[in-house]
Amino acid sequence: MGVANLIMLFLGGVLIVFGYLRAREPWARYRALREQDANIARYEAWRGGLRDEGTTGASVAMQVLRRQVRDGAIAIGTGIIFVIAGFALP
Repeated sequence: MGVANLIMLFLGGVLIVFGYLRAREPWARYRALREQDANIARYEAWRGGLRDEGTTGASVAMQVLRRQVRDGAIAIGTGIIFVIAGFALP
């Protein structure tokens, strides 16, 4: 293994860890908001009321959290590509 291989492996590992740390907390908050939104929808359906389908603060927050998770997943994917390239280089 050459120096280029080790650099690629190191950068890939750093990107994977960075992406995981960047996506972990927003994913947990997104799941909690989604669960809370589903609970409210069930309650509204049980109550017989019509639920407003407009934009809410929670829906905007879920969009922001999804974007943060997507950015973390892109970093993880790039890290995986770097690791594979680190092993594939001659």
